[in-house]
Amino acid sequence: MPLSTEHLILFGLLLGVFGFLLWGRVRYDLVAFAALILALILGAVPVDAAFSGFGHPATVIIALVLIVSRGLFNSGVVEAIARVCVAGVKGIGAHIGLMSGVGGLLSAIMNNVAALSLLMPVDLEAARKGERSPSLTLMPLSFATILGGMVTLIGTPPNIVVATVREETLGEPFRMFDFAPVGIVVAVAGVLFVTLIGWRLLPSGRQKENPAVALADMTGYVFETSVSENSKLVGAPLHEAFPLAEEHDVVITGLVRNHVRLPGSARREIVQEGDILVLEGGAESIEQFVGTARLGSGDPDKQVDLLGESMAIAEAVVPVGARIAGRSATDIRLAYRHGVMLLGISRRGRSFRERVRKLQILPGDILLLYGAQDRLEHAMQWLGCLALANRGLTVLQRQKAGLAIGAFVLAILAASFGWVYLSVALGAVVVVYVIFGLVKPTEVYESVEWPVIVLLGSLIPIGNALESSGGTALMAQWILSVTEGLAPVIVLAILMIVTMCLSDVLNNVATALIAAPIGLEVAERLSLNPDPFLMAVAVAASCAFLTPIGHKNNTIVMGPGGYRFGDYWRMGLPLEILVVAVSLPAILYFWPLNG
Repeated sequence: MPLSTEHLILFGLLLGVFGFLLWGRVRYDLVAFAALILALILGAVPVDAAFSGFGHPATVIIALVLIVSRGLFNSGVVEAIARVCVAGVKGIGAHIGLMSGVGGLLSAIMNNVAALSLLMPVDLEAARKGERSPSLTLMPLSFATILGGMVTLIGTPPNIVVATVREETLGEPFRMFDFAPVGIVVAVAGVLFVTLIGWRLLPSGRQKENPAVALADMTGYVFETSVSENSKLVGAPLHEAFPLAEEHDVVITGLVRNHVRLPGSARREIVQEGDILVLEGGAESIEQFVGTARLGSGDPDKQVDLLGESMAIAEAVVPVGARIAGRSATDIRLAYRHGVMLLGISRRGRSFRERVRKLQILPGDILLLYGAQDRLEHAMQWLGCLALANRGLTVLQRQKAGLAIGAFVLAILAASFGWVYLSVALGAVVVVYVIFGLVKPTEVYESVEWPVIVLLGSLIPIGNALESSGGTALMAQWILSVTEGLAPVIVLAILMIVTMCLSDVLNNVATALIAAPIGLEVAERLSLNPDPFLMAVAVAASCAFLTPIGHKNNTIVMGPGGYRFGDYWRMGLPLEILVVAVSLPAILYFWPLNG
């Protein structure tokens, strides 16, 4: 088949998307949406199919799985099970094995990012009690949750994408547990590896680092200063002083009036002459702020309760796609909008305490936040960050755990037996969770990773256009010309390795969307069963262990574990080799090439 203009446009757009994703400076959802608009303008995608990807079953199912995962999270049952499992475990090897096993099991029934979010505070607490660095256990936990997601249809987005591609091409999707035979083999082998060998491959220097503890060690001055008659702050609400304080890298932690500290941050109190402001920051920064605001003198390091009544400090990690990622606390006016201050940042083991509110936040950073207890949870949700410790910020509804599990299990059984379509079953679970208050209406929207939804909705029409125009057939032809004369199992292995390499540097959903149709074309041209090729794509697209950018879980643990970019391949490379070695025989056994 000769190259046409349409092929050149589509291949050019895909190469451009891959290039921008590798560059990493532009959000992947914006890149994908821009590619879709260009494809429409250039006529490569029909106008009537422009936004068909947003109603695609894969897009809907992924969004519903994220909401259901929030409901299971809010029920508290998963956290309780994890804490019971790790209680009293001695030895780091046993701890890693148990946490990895629990993480793998949870990821099979809920989104693997949600599973990691639940287990990471438990793991950090165990590290604190054991007086060891969390770097020894967080990466194995991240890898285990990724591995566990391969076991079921809803465990990881690539499985959902591959299943829907099969439905569109062959008329029937993979069902809930069709991935289980191969997925269990891979997950068990991977968990055994990270438990017995993997954690020992990490650099020895990381074993002495604990970024969260270092960040929480507050070294700034605590300072009391009086409000003089001619101060700029007199007569105005205290929160109006927050921008000026942020400009000087100072945190206003409280207000004292008539020798009594007012509750909380007192952000709405009108500042009066004679009030005492409690400040935290560097000595030079406080001096400059006091002078600019025309405040009186004070005694540095006077014994002041920095937290005060109902105030708290919390550590949170910044995942990919968080609202604050790529921006600073000043840019989003965090203190003014939510009454929560940013005290410090830890990035790859290095702590920042100066000018932190003007520092651009990156995915993987740990933030040290200060504010009223009732504001911290809302602020972290608004920022899109994950708490590193369970400090009672989230009110779990353990009395509804039975309802949460019962509704979920019933939906999975109904979908597995073909009584209802999976998206309908999951949608019913969401409705039940909302009606009974397990998921708040606002959480329905907050739970969805909208960048992933936009990525899927934008790339699906491009992928469909590539397939209908014969573009995937051309790519399959190129692969077969390169592998001409090789045994089919070698072609299968090459497809798997190429997909795995792409997944390490690109979004795994984008990788599955492109690789699955190519795998189908290769199988058709070789007159072989397409299922082993689809299974190979599903496994390979989920295996992103070489870099912190390949999977969201790897990015999440980067800050709390104090990992460097180059740490991941030490455990990830042998793990990916192991995955290929054990998954290929399993695929050929359960899904024969001539089946």
